[in-house]
Amino acid sequence: MSDTGTQAVDRVPKQDRSRATRQRLLEAAVACLAEHGWAGSTVSVVAERAGVSRGAAQHHFPTREDLFTAAVEYVAEERSTALRALFPGGAAGDRHAVVAALVDLYTGPLFRAALHLWVAASNEDQLRTRVTELEARVGRETHRIAVDLLAADETRPGVRETVQGLLDMARGLGLANLLTDDGPRRDRVVAQWAAMVERALE
Repeated sequence: MSDTGTQAVDRVPKQDRSRATRQRLLEAAVACLAEHGWAGSTVSVVAERAGVSRGAAQHHFPTREDLFTAAVEYVAEERSTALRALFPGGAAGDRHAVVAALVDLYTGPLFRAALHLWVAASNEDQLRTRVTELEARVGRETHRIAVDLLAADETRPGVRETVQGLLDMARGLGLANLLTDDGPRRDRVVAQWAAMVERALE
């Protein structure tokens, strides 16, 4: 085999390893943010959790801000994919299940990690700009998923506000969940909101 052919064969595994390292770093960053907050989530801590050197981490993400904004974006995309996967053939009119799934989106580790990032961003100008842009994009995507799954017709007056109100409520439940696991109360709230959404979208 020619040297060129050998290099081509060698390059594929290196690319695969690079992708795997990047993914481990992103997952470790989100887990650290959720567990330790911004102050306790340094690049060194994340690299150790991911099982890679600090140099390898900085090769993929030159700054701490690069690492953590990319991590929250990565998991947000994963959660969007997971939410769609819950209803591969559409929600089939089960709006209660959709409301419950949307609430779950805001009560998992992504929301916990994102909240720590928002708090940090409120005090750091460079991070604030990037996190604000990211949150706007993630918010638009989540809204679009909700509209699709609820089969909501946003040309009708009040429907867009109903969907946005649902997402705001889910975010509020996610915030409450940071302090205590209030599952039974949350279930009752989800049932009530599902009934309200059903009436509003009829």
